[in-house]
Amino acid sequence: MARSIRRVTAVSSGLRAVVTGGEIAGAIRRGLRMWRGIPYAAPPLGELRFRSPQPVEPWHGIRDASEFGPVAPQDRNGQFLGPRASVPMSEDCLTLNVIAPGTTTGEPRPVMVFIHGGAYSVGSSREVPRLGEGLVRKGGVVFVNLNYRLGALGFLDFSALSSAERTFENNLGLRDQVAALEWVRTNIRAFGGDPGNVTLFGESAGGNAVTTLMTVPSARGLFARAIAQSSPPNAVYPPELTAEWAQEYLELLSEEVDDSSTDSTSREEAAELLFSSDVEDLVRATTRMQLRTPDHAPGTISLCPVIDGDFLPERPLDAFKHGRAHPIPLIIGTNDREGSLFTGRLDILATTPSRIRAIFAKTKKKARKAVKAQYPGLPARRAAADFGGDYAFWYPTIKVAERHARFAQVHFYRFDAAPRLVRLTGFDATHGLELFALFDRMDGLFGRAMGALGGRAAFKRAGARMQRNWLRFARDGTVDESWPPYTERRRKTLIIDAVDRVEEDPRGERRRAWQDFVPHV
Repeated sequence: MARSIRRVTAVSSGLRAVVTGGEIAGAIRRGLRMWRGIPYAAPPLGELRFRSPQPVEPWHGIRDASEFGPVAPQDRNGQFLGPRASVPMSEDCLTLNVIAPGTTTGEPRPVMVFIHGGAYSVGSSREVPRLGEGLVRKGGVVFVNLNYRLGALGFLDFSALSSAERTFENNLGLRDQVAALEWVRTNIRAFGGDPGNVTLFGESAGGNAVTTLMTVPSARGLFARAIAQSSPPNAVYPPELTAEWAQEYLELLSEEVDDSSTDSTSREEAAELLFSSDVEDLVRATTRMQLRTPDHAPGTISLCPVIDGDFLPERPLDAFKHGRAHPIPLIIGTNDREGSLFTGRLDILATTPSRIRAIFAKTKKKARKAVKAQYPGLPARRAAADFGGDYAFWYPTIKVAERHARFAQVHFYRFDAAPRLVRLTGFDATHGLELFALFDRMDGLFGRAMGALGGRAAFKRAGARMQRNWLRFARDGTVDESWPPYTERRRKTLIIDAVDRVEEDPRGERRRAWQDFVPHV
């Protein structure tokens, strides 16, 4: 074990954390206190696989909190970029990290809890080792981020296989997030944070988690405010569809394990297959399913929450419509061209001719014509990328904003900033780009490469303004006076760019076309 550098009493379910190691020493020199790899739930191993998170088993003495916990099982070389080979991976992954200012005050500090994205199949709390440090230094907040179960272990619904001998629970990744938020409520005061002043924020799948948790009854009261960045809010599905995906997955898993089929497999045998399979087989079957879903069920993402009628009682968009979401202030928005990132093996959106035809087949001819006019050249590549991005992210995000604004304060944004090289390569302000601005990532190797042809300084300034709004919101629920609330009537939107501006109902004609195209959203 590395030499102890600094001890901080931090009681957590009867625990104490000790920070050690050179990297933590660097954080101390930067004016921060840092804890890593703190368990917030028991390891979901053995019979706890496919079960709700259970309480942490307390331990005695001092626990080393200098290293990140293992990442959730995921494909290192799959459809999406997974962790490098040297990063530990395990089902024992339910840990979180805390960063706090180096000095303590008499008053508890605002808390910001970040949920990472990655299509609910990849990602972790250690992807960016110094994630959140800038927010802590500049805003004096306590920053928390976490791992949660991914892939089939976290986001496929096998509850139909439950029996008297074995229980399968659903929405496990979301349940993990609730457990982490409960840990924050119970323990964050020991780290200098205010359990009554928690802002939950996330991007992509993490943004979907935010908008979904706003409608989960057991999450009520666990966070006071929310920020949803590039959420696909409608990527939450009924049990009839998720049951089909569960059966499809079992067939793929059976092929991975013994090259057989589950067509005639009993429920008991299917349950045993899920519990006895090596995690590597579970991950490989997950990747195969992800690759198939966009063409088998265009416009959907198979690894997502399920509307189970209990933990998640209804479709989140319906809960927002009827005022049943938690009535808390919300910042929500998307990037200018969300869909441009999803090309090649990343393409999971409705961007191919066959997928677009499948989406269009669900609507009336007049509505199809109006939407098609908004994407000249469809299904050409650029137009298709924008169509797919708008279908998954932009339009359902607007529906969340306008519906929630009837019951609580909402501020809407669109992130348009992009360095020159990113624009020249045709990505523009694509999905995930705002994370480089928000989390001070432009000084890293990839950030400097993006800014090699200019625009890096302006992009960083846009990020600084974004940070100030996010931090002010986390502190007291307000934003800069120049950013008005969003309402159905005015639709005032902050455009974050080299120079920020506020527009009323940007792309209003496109929004109205989508209103008729997918009226069920």
